[in-house]
Amino acid sequence: MKKNLIKDLSARIGNVSIADAIAQLCELFPGKVVFSTSLGQEDQVITEIIAKNNLPVQIFTLDTGRLFYETYDLLSRTESRYKVKIKPYYPNTSSVENLVADIGINGFYESPENRKSCCYVRKVEPLKRALAGNSIWITGLRSEQSANRSSMSKLEWDEGNQIMKFNPLLDWSMEEMLQYINENKIPYNPLHDKGFVSIGCAPCTRAIEPGEDPRAGRWWWESSKKECGLHIK
Repeated sequence: MKKNLIKDLSARIGNVSIADAIAQLCELFPGKVVFSTSLGQEDQVITEIIAKNNLPVQIFTLDTGRLFYETYDLLSRTESRYKVKIKPYYPNTSSVENLVADIGINGFYESPENRKSCCYVRKVEPLKRALAGNSIWITGLRSEQSANRSSMSKLEWDEGNQIMKFNPLLDWSMEEMLQYINENKIPYNPLHDKGFVSIGCAPCTRAIEPGEDPRAGRWWWESSKKECGLHIK
């Protein structure tokens, strides 16, 4: 049933603009379409599309408590520019306290297991709360970003979160995205101009060197799939 629904929806929105596709999803699932933004360049593009077209989508972000100052500043500037409210979801206080008591304030550097535990407490669990009760989850994922994302579809079923996920920018190149940002004068994080391609928590993100993989700046001290658990099928 899920496969048939996704197939039908994919055919319905496959040849329309992103704005029209989101509008149709909002009509089909009123009040149950949400967009998660990390304030990255891709997400800023989608926020601009939602705001410009006055689409009834709830925009939310995950505030891990360890973000860059520049990210918080961009959040404020984005709300002011587009006259939208971006709802923050925070990690559970007791879960953070228990995590830090268990592995230490920067224990995520010590092992992939510790890092994944931190990501779960600060990102995965709050995401599940944000998605609960909704039908469509819009993301800013692009297939170029990592090997794991290259196999994704624009509209797919997310088993872990039991929700349909819409990835409207999946086939956009970096060049197309930057051109759209420049043409529409979309505000973005100044860290991008300093070599930070993928921006997450401050302790876990660094700038990358020319020619490095876009995800190389995330959790650079470990060998992994460079994912935090939000977008694993």
